Amino acid sequence: MSASFAKLPSPPYYAVIFSSQRNGEDDPGYGQAAQRMVELAAQQPGFLGVESVRGDDGYGITVSYWADEAAIAAWKRQAEHAATRAYGREHWYDHFELRVAKVERAYGSKSRA
Repeated sequence: MSASFAKLPSPPYYAVIFSSQRNGEDDPGYGQAAQRMVELAAQQPGFLGVESVRGDDGYGITVSYWADEAAIAAWKRQAEHAATRAYGREHWYDHFELRVAKVERAYGSKSRA
């Protein structure tokens, strides 16, 4: 997964924040599935972007951005995504948390160098 910033519109929009602790099982399969989920999400109406990082200790955070709550609900119901989530709960994670937030304001800065 890319460690770059998502290119997002002006707020408001929604963020789905997925924090997880990997257990190390099936690392190649996990990487392939994670990449497939990004590709699949990008095809969904209302998808705005994604940012994802994972440390050497297996702890990671993925934030996907969506236009509205209806788009998030549709993504949750998407069949391949649902099957991958179920598999992940059983095989890939020691612990995970999912949070949905409405982004009201956003700003940033980048180096001029």
